[in-house]
Parts: sequence; C-alpha cells; structure tokens
Amino acid sequence: MVLSVDLGQSGTRIRLGEKNITSTRGKLVGEDPLFALRTVFESIEKISAGTAALSCTGFYGVIPEVSAYAALCHEFFGSAKVAVIDDGLAGFIGALHGQNGVVLTIGGGVVAVGGKDGTFAHRDGLGSTFGDEGGGFWLGKLAITRALAFRQGRGKDDGLLDIFQSQVSTFDQLVVKNTADAATLAINSAKRLLDAADANIASAKKIRDEGARLLADTVIATWVGAQGSLSDSPQIAIHGGPSSNQSYVTLIQGHVAQALPNAIFVNALGDNLDGATWIGENMLNDSPPLLRWAHVI
Repeated sequence: MVLSVDLGQSGTRIRLGEKNITSTRGKLVGEDPLFALRTVFESIEKISAGTAALSCTGFYGVIPEVSAYAALCHEFFGSAKVAVIDDGLAGFIGALHGQNGVVLTIGGGVVAVGGKDGTFAHRDGLGSTFGDEGGGFWLGKLAITRALAFRQGRGKDDGLLDIFQSQVSTFDQLVVKNTADAATLAINSAKRLLDAADANIASAKKIRDEGARLLADTVIATWVGAQGSLSDSPQIAIHGGPSSNQSYVTLIQGHVAQALPNAIFVNALGDNLDGATWIGENMLNDSPPLLRWAHVI
C-alpha cells in the first residue's frame, strides 16, 4: 500500500488506504521541502508503509538528489521505496489521468504541467519572489499592497481599503513585515481579493484580470513546451484554491481560448494526492526532472 503525501504552501495532506491525515503545517516561504516534511511527520501519528510517494511544492520543476527523502520516510514510516514528485506532475496525473493536455494548479503558488504523447513540460513554479504569477500569494500581496497605499493617500480608494480592513489590521500587528507570517497573510487574502473583484471594486478587478492573463500565458507556454501545436485540442484542467472562484476560471479560459481555440476545458478528475498515489503504484521508474525514485537498501 502506498503512503501518499501532498506538501503544499497552505498545509499538508497524507493518505494511506482509507486513513487521511490533514495538517495545517505546509512548506513555509524559503523553507526546504525536506525540513518541512520532517516537521509535519513529527507531528502526526505513527503509521507504516513500504512505499511512500511525496508530492511537494518547492522543487521548481527539478527534483534534487533524493537519498535524504528516502532516509526520512524510512525513519518515520519504515518505507523501502520512495517516489519524490514535483507537485505539478502529481497534479497533472491526478487531474487528467495521463491524457494529453495541461493542468494548471493554483494554490499559494502556481505550477502548470503539460503532457503530449509522453513528452512533458513544466512552467512557472518559480516561487513567490520571481514567479507564481496569478497565484494566491500574488493576488493577496497585490491586494494588501494597494489597500495600504490607499490608506496612505497614494491613489483614490475605491472601496478596497474597507473590504481589507481585517487584513490591514493583521499586517499592522506583524512585528516583522516580510516573514513567513506575512506570506501566509497574503495567501489567505486571495479569496478576499477575488470576492472584491466580483463585487465590482475596480482596483480588485484590475489585479484579478491581470492574474488571469498571466495564468493563461502559463497554460499556453506549457502546452507548446510539451511539443503541442496551437491547432491541437488539448484538455485543460484548472484546480486549486483560487479556482473555486468561477469568474477567475472563466477569465483564464477565455484568454487561453484566444490562443488555443480548440482547447477542451474539463474538470479535474483528481488532485495532487490522487496523482501521488497513482504514481506510487504505476510510474515505477524515474521520469526526470519531475520524478525520481529512491530505494533504502
């Protein structure tokens, strides 16, 4: 039986058969995935599994040397085989079950993986400082930045400051304004930004619309990177927290359709945890740079 782990920025989910464990502890900004996993594993109940499949944010599309991950899973679960998976690949497998297309995963960050006839491409997943355009951190950070500017009289407030009073108050209480707590505040503010855009707040709509355009660019680049043609009919699935806002998804799809007029927009069949489980059971060989296996001898 495969022990599956989905380490994200906003939390961690673990599955072993019918047992499901959820932790609010995810990978913090600037933190190594290996350290984040150890912190999570130390906090959960004792479980055992011969094979572990780890879907992790923070690899930026390239899985590093994996012996330390194998040792970690052997220490906590007694695992002899460990698959270390870029979360974009896990999302792709979970959502499309290997069919040709692109899966855009929007959480605190952003990653897109596309596949066409066994050729894969990975786009964004570059982290919040230089990438993750259109993701939860990006949305929330820009929204709070604009609200704070309005509070200082930089620009004419269009109602955004009132909507973001709670977030601004939380910002004020931060002793240090650029720590992991600040990043978490930004990620948790994404939904408020999208709701404000739906309420026709102009500054919020501007941020949302730019995010949708950037995410569409990511989808298109991913399909082309997988050797896809703009005349193809790839399946496109969008999932993750901010995708629960239908207006955001519709805008992304509209931009994608302008470049990929034959694209087929589908609902994700599963998520990263489902993908990790399938990979752990079926993709038993390395698929660098997005999947590497390690064995404990």
